[in-house]
Amino acid sequence: MKLKWKNPAAPGPQVRENNGVIWLSYPMLEQCPGVRNAFSTREGGVSQGIWSTMNLSYTRGDDPEHVTENYRRFAAAAGFRTEDIVSSDQTHTTNVRHVTEKDRGSGITREREFHDTDGLITDTPGVVLATYYADCVPLYFVDPVHRAIGLSHSGWRGTVHRMGAATIEAMRETFGTNPSDLLTAIGPSICQDCYEVSEDVIEQFAAAFPAELHNTLYYRKPNGRYQLNLWEANRRILLESGVPAAQIQMPNLCTCCNPTALFSHRATQGKRGNLAAFLWITATATETK
Repeated sequence: MKLKWKNPAAPGPQVRENNGVIWLSYPMLEQCPGVRNAFSTREGGVSQGIWSTMNLSYTRGDDPEHVTENYRRFAAAAGFRTEDIVSSDQTHTTNVRHVTEKDRGSGITREREFHDTDGLITDTPGVVLATYYADCVPLYFVDPVHRAIGLSHSGWRGTVHRMGAATIEAMRETFGTNPSDLLTAIGPSICQDCYEVSEDVIEQFAAAFPAELHNTLYYRKPNGRYQLNLWEANRRILLESGVPAAQIQMPNLCTCCNPTALFSHRATQGKRGNLAAFLWITATATETK
């Protein structure tokens, strides 16, 4: 699988492979013993056509049996069980849910008991958090002090309403997380070069961020539309929340620039499957990767 990195000299996620399944992971997040992370690619599944091959969404029109088999293959390759997954119900909110033992399997092996939830947090070992993407921004959070984790979906709506800050606040309230301890990553998603938006979107960003950041976050094109930098917007939100710059891993990988390796809504005009981000704490803190 060939990937087009935004900056070949800059750090980014590592490519991993097991039994034909290829995924990405951030080593910095795994500096906390017993924490693992994964971000799927299109490689290693059984889906066909526009969903080929590793589609992890039951809501895109794919054969449900193919999606179930994709989950089985991905979980086996990455080292967790499908019945331990807790999946988000993304509706572009900043709602964050504390999930526990009783939520195992939600949205995957049994009906989900919650809705309108774009962020998940837990400190329960063995519970696997899962969120879904095809250009939007994955946000990973690891608290090595309290051994707690968070995983959130942040599209432009989530970003303008500061989903990253909402997740950190939920972890602070629930686990006592200090933002200065957090190890974070902004996952593969659409880059500024590919993300053209209308003026009404920019108006919301202009109101939400200080004027001195506007030139960094977006620029106007001759056609009257704008190029928006979701990566930098989310990085600024994490910084504002107290996460040290050295503890924020940037994606360096655009979904839209890599449509054969990663699902991209923009690149395919919506004819696509979904990628998934996973984050979990293993059964014991000393378990090795």
